Amino acid sequence: MHLSEVGGVMRSTLPAERECYNVSTYGVTRGDGMNRKTAKSRSRRLDRTRTELAEFLRSRRSRITPEEVGLQASGRRRTPGLRREEVAAMAGVGITWYTWLEQGRDIGVSSEFLDDLCKVLKLDSAERRHLYMLAQKRPPKELSQAACTVPAVIRDMLFRLPDNPAFVLNSRWDVLAWNSAGDKLFGFSDQPQGARNMLWMTFADERLRARLSPWEEQARSLLTSFKRDFVQSPQDAELIRLTENLSSINGTFRTWWKQPDIDGKCNGKRTFTLDRLGEVTLSHVTMTFGSDRQLRLVYYTSLDEAMKPFTEWLRSDK
Repeated sequence: MHLSEVGGVMRSTLPAERECYNVSTYGVTRGDGMNRKTAKSRSRRLDRTRTELAEFLRSRRSRITPEEVGLQASGRRRTPGLRREEVAAMAGVGITWYTWLEQGRDIGVSSEFLDDLCKVLKLDSAERRHLYMLAQKRPPKELSQAACTVPAVIRDMLFRLPDNPAFVLNSRWDVLAWNSAGDKLFGFSDQPQGARNMLWMTFADERLRARLSPWEEQARSLLTSFKRDFVQSPQDAELIRLTENLSSINGTFRTWWKQPDIDGKCNGKRTFTLDRLGEVTLSHVTMTFGSDRQLRLVYYTSLDEAMKPFTEWLRSDK
């Protein structure tokens, strides 16, 4: 992990694997003039690309279990993962058409279908780009910020931090994933999906409001950090709807939102008032991932003197 300064803002960044995409690898050609030798070369390249697409789809289908997509596993399966007909049904296409795609046949596919397929197969941003290059010979348009997929390696990281509250946000501050400690501290699983947003919870969730100490200081700090992300996408309809809804129900938010304060800090301290424990101050840091800049991991850890009682509180049933 390293810190980098972008526009005066210090950001923590986790190193990611290099994502190198050579356009020629995907069978893209330029120019209309083509002799017989060139045509044969192009045909071989396209055949290879379709074969790679077929292999890629099969490999990604095999790693998804029925339970991961809400299906009831019934009967004995000859191969691991989802069946073709299951993928086709969830992606909204016919089994014959999807089978042709997995067989590497020369058929056209729409961007809408590819995005649906990405969701079914739980592809991350690098895999999505690879799928587009194989299927359409061009990179995809950027996904909306709310459509981020949390990679399996990050979910595994969260699982391995049982005593440190941690969660993943997109740049709209929707909470996409969390660990048990993060859930105990913030109560994400108690929120309906539409309300599982860090800014919304700060101003609209009474339990979190009672825990942030003092609330006015903590809420203002969170809001000025949110503004840093808002100015990157001021025309985002979902962001506008979020701020308008909060302005309509919370006078304090409405007043503070009009103020020009913006805070670019990616780390600091936050104090919580917890049942049976009283006040505890935690250090926090926000890290972004090179593989998907729209995702950020928020990680909390207790100070030395509070480590043992806070850990006991996290592990308690109440």
